[in-house]
Amino acid sequence: MDAPRFRTLGGLAVREGGAEHAPRGPKLGVLLALLVLRPGRTVGMDALVDELWGEHPPRGAVGTVRTHVYHLRRALREDLGEGADRFLVTRPPGYAADIGPEEVDATRFARAADRARLLLAEGRADRAHAEAGAGLDLWQGRPLADVRTGRALSGMVQRLDEVRLQLLTVRIEARMLQGRYTELLPELRDLVAAHPLNEPFHAFLIEALYRSGRRGDALGAFRRLSSVLEEELGLEPSERVRRLRHTILTEAAPTPLSRAETVGIVGSAGAVGALGTVGAV
Repeated sequence: MDAPRFRTLGGLAVREGGAEHAPRGPKLGVLLALLVLRPGRTVGMDALVDELWGEHPPRGAVGTVRTHVYHLRRALREDLGEGADRFLVTRPPGYAADIGPEEVDATRFARAADRARLLLAEGRADRAHAEAGAGLDLWQGRPLADVRTGRALSGMVQRLDEVRLQLLTVRIEARMLQGRYTELLPELRDLVAAHPLNEPFHAFLIEALYRSGRRGDALGAFRRLSSVLEEELGLEPSERVRRLRHTILTEAAPTPLSRAETVGIVGSAGAVGALGTVGAV
């Protein structure tokens, strides 16, 4: 599949002929980001003004938006050629990026998460692992890292960050079901360090240690989770993780891991991601 034409994961850029072109100026970056993250959808003038200036727009803001759109069209034409005119269209009461979802990396990213989650729910761990990996390959860093985000774009960035965690969770769960416990340990340690309050990552680490024959280390990981939850949130581990600890203490040896058990780590069957909320992207 060809690379998406619009990159938003890691920074904002337009791709053409093997080259990447960044927006010319902060306001043009905001406009382009807001439009391409809603491919094919009209973004009203009020939403554009709000994203550009928040609660304190200047006098004549609507006219200024139109000027910015003119400059954005000219910049796109320079980067993409005359065919660029089709990408940014006037569509009352605002403007739209007349592009397909597959032309935007963030949309491909969210759709890969949906597919990976469904494949895992169907018990197709190998396919789910591959799909999650393909989605994560699109990630090049924090979304819109070089754009000054307002309310709407900040919300989209947050949702994309959540999708990344969901994709990581699906990929880890698939590998657990494949029995690749020892192989997962370095990644899980890194994820726990980076996300100390993410209980599913801790739980996967505990489970992987136990199933790698490291019962003592698994119990130590449980104690560290208990400590960080108590210190930071005043909470104790969830009932599911406490049951995991009980299993480690009472089972003579690990039994084969089932899909039901991995679902128990992250919650209900849908807990690996309410990905429908990303539909706004």
